[in-house]
Amino acid sequence: MLSAIAELALKRARLLLVLTTVAVVALGTLGAGAFGTLLSGGFQDPDAPSSRAAVHIDKTFGGETNLLFLVGPREAGGPGPGSAAFDARGRALTDGLRNDPAVSNVASYWDTGSPGLLSEDGGQALVALHVKGDETRRTERAEALIDRYTGDRDGIRVRAGGATALGIDISTQVSRDLALAEAIAVPVTLLLLVLAFGSLVAATLPLVIGLVAIAGTFALLFVLGSATEVSVFAVNLTTALGLGLGIDYALLLVSRFREQLGAGDEVPEALRTTVRTAGRTVLFSAATVAAALAALLVFPQYFLRSFAYAGIGVVAIAVVAALLVVPPLLAVLGHRVNAGRVPWATAAGRPEAPFWGRLAALVMRRPALTALPVVAVLLLVASPLLGVAFGTPDERVLPEDAGGRQVATAVQDDFPADEARAVQIVSASAVGAVPLGRYAGEVSRLDGVVRVDASTGTYTDGRTERPGPAHTALGRPDAQHLVVVTDSAPTSGAAQDLVADIRALERPGGTEMLVGGADATLVDSKRSIGDRLPLAAGLVVVTTFLLLFLFTGSVVQPLRALLLNAISLSAAVGAMVWIFQDGHLSSWLGFTPQPMDTSMTVLLFCVAFGLSMDYEVFVTSRMKESHDAGADRTTVVTQGLARTGRIVSTAAGLLAVSFFAFGTSGISFLQMFGLGTGLAIVIDAVAVRGVLVPAAMRLLGRSAWYAPAALRRLHRRVGLAEEPAAEKKERAPVAV
Repeated sequence: MLSAIAELALKRARLLLVLTTVAVVALGTLGAGAFGTLLSGGFQDPDAPSSRAAVHIDKTFGGETNLLFLVGPREAGGPGPGSAAFDARGRALTDGLRNDPAVSNVASYWDTGSPGLLSEDGGQALVALHVKGDETRRTERAEALIDRYTGDRDGIRVRAGGATALGIDISTQVSRDLALAEAIAVPVTLLLLVLAFGSLVAATLPLVIGLVAIAGTFALLFVLGSATEVSVFAVNLTTALGLGLGIDYALLLVSRFREQLGAGDEVPEALRTTVRTAGRTVLFSAATVAAALAALLVFPQYFLRSFAYAGIGVVAIAVVAALLVVPPLLAVLGHRVNAGRVPWATAAGRPEAPFWGRLAALVMRRPALTALPVVAVLLLVASPLLGVAFGTPDERVLPEDAGGRQVATAVQDDFPADEARAVQIVSASAVGAVPLGRYAGEVSRLDGVVRVDASTGTYTDGRTERPGPAHTALGRPDAQHLVVVTDSAPTSGAAQDLVADIRALERPGGTEMLVGGADATLVDSKRSIGDRLPLAAGLVVVTTFLLLFLFTGSVVQPLRALLLNAISLSAAVGAMVWIFQDGHLSSWLGFTPQPMDTSMTVLLFCVAFGLSMDYEVFVTSRMKESHDAGADRTTVVTQGLARTGRIVSTAAGLLAVSFFAFGTSGISFLQMFGLGTGLAIVIDAVAVRGVLVPAAMRLLGRSAWYAPAALRRLHRRVGLAEEPAAEKKERAPVAV
């Protein structure tokens, strides 16, 4: 296959480039509508009890509160509840929402007089409601409501909050963050490429492939978003991956081509060798990244699954762009690939990087002395993992000046019982009044419960108040809805314990009671991800082992790679716990410390693992070439690192820049993901490839390339090895 690609590039180079130009224009046009198809949610397991409760409440009781309007004076001391202007604004807001067919379950202070809808100081009031529709339609409707009703008028300010408003704020922030990240990453990437290649033409080729990959990425997101649920956060990952991997693969191909030209090969032979050797490395590298991302498919949350769909697709786009665009570009350019030299071109153009070869030789002379301090430092950096805590995204992921976060903070601080954060309980079938009242009374006695509202009345510490008009809406002939107002801090340990305590109560009349709400969603999400983590990790380990065995023909090399990768990944995630959970650097980076986001931590692991294996394949490919050529053990490692050190360090730097750029994001878990992935890449490229790999190869000795005889035969059959061109010529049929 690879030989055929090389021949096609040599014979039809200009045709391939014309087709590529047409394809990029088409992909760019298609991808222009990507943002309109993406969603901001997807953190819940659709089969979890909390998700089933939400669906049941939507269908039977009009839905949980997902949008709030906070009405208050524009300035301190301004008009408040009781004043003519304030009450007129509040009643107009309430009437407008009640008459809107896209809205249900409107609970307004001006209708109910509920103390829970009035702030403790009596200066602000709430209107809570449910916006109907699926996530896309709900978002569109909420945006229209926010535009219509919020703002300052007559000294009174109306602001929007709640889950839907937060989702809108997050989507808007993601769009701004992406533009800023790319504005940083692209110029820095071009500068690093020029520094690495010493030639403007050679430096431009990988960037072109990266931009082609980005165009394909947005087209892919548009198609996926039109067909299934895809998270808006996939934009950040896939653009970074598309740009980074496209550049990495093109960098490898261009570097090998220049090396072959420098060795005296003519352009056709240099291109054939490049595609046959570096092209094989690109294929296996892409397979390892895709295998790591494929593990995300075991999770039911579409937030994680969308990264698998989009990530695997982007890896495929990057590979296709590298193998079908770079070879014809090289065929057309030939020796002109070195045009536009800059003053440092002499050093940058050498096939070997002496520093990395000398470092490998030094490590191999004293493997334990050099490797043990590095391992000790990495384990120290990983130590915060011992105290890690997990959570789900809430308003604190946004900047403090975001409107949705400000409303959420005001509601939590100023309202004695935040009914929008209440625990929701719904029965799966009919429940009699007597068992329902008994059950509601038991719930009201639990620690942290302020009151329980049910169709049979309001319950406080087991005492019952007669039901009023508002309670009637909580009962249906085939279902019952209970609202449990608590004084526990949202997502706190006490709030999660309360969910467990409610679920442990005896069912009323044997009827299943589904517990929902934000805290129940957190409990279910942690359990859902935790239950599937062993399967995901097992799939990553097994697929990576098989791919590296097929690539190297050794069973020891995959084990060595997995062990070193585990150490570097632990250090990267441990550093993120120290920063984002423990709060170090929070003032500098501008985020609010909170537990590690469960989904984003899993995503960080899978992406960083795949990218680390990307560089593992880069380095191992040249060591394998030297080993197969009969070089001694020391030369295999020193020459392998000397010939890949500059490529790996440059590729790692380029990819790390793409992820570090997300450190400028206004969303804290995107900051965590970007900085964590970038740090993992740097640790792997410097500490692991530069020190731990040579040390491990020295300690393993001859066994580093060991495989049982049966597996060696299997590798020869299915290892996808490319024969050298000379051997192919010698084996050609001879006329008799």
